[in-house]
Amino acid sequence: MNEQRARRPGGRSARVAAQVHQAVTDLIGERGYGNFTVGDIATRAGVADSSIYRRWGSLETLLTDVALTRLNAQSPMPDTGSLDGDLRTYAAQVAREITGPDGPAVLHLAVALAGSGQHGVQAGADLRAERTRQLESVLDRARQRGEKAPDALDVLDHILAPMYIRVLFGMVPLTPDYIDGLVDRLL
Repeated sequence: MNEQRARRPGGRSARVAAQVHQAVTDLIGERGYGNFTVGDIATRAGVADSSIYRRWGSLETLLTDVALTRLNAQSPMPDTGSLDGDLRTYAAQVAREITGPDGPAVLHLAVALAGSGQHGVQAGADLRAERTRQLESVLDRARQRGEKAPDALDVLDHILAPMYIRVLFGMVPLTPDYIDGLVDRLL
């Protein structure tokens, strides 16, 4: 009898991906975009170069995966029962994420990728599409409750973009008063 082994969430594959993602983030923080190779990542992560190429295919694909994974996965969309509460909670989560130990490096990676050819253009489009999808879920819930909700692009422009710019240009900290002010101006 020929049995196929089912892939389990987690396990070795997830561990390797996490090690590789962390190695990329560390190297960007230390050296900046474009100043390391797949070999450097493999050495830092404790895996073979071939493992990285087998899973991601290219350095650009790996870098895109790191940026999208880190920027999208770390800020779950809140459901506090009001648009005001949801936006304040989400903005505070994003602020913690982008000012945390890996936050600036991941933001710099996203910006660098955006200017790095077709892979970068696609990475930027994927990131915007995912953030927009996440925000639309919050905004749709607000509309269903009868609240007046802005467009997702307005949330990106008036809440996320100013925070990203401040972190990218070293204008931190993102204080609770600053974050609340962004939400107040949007609403």
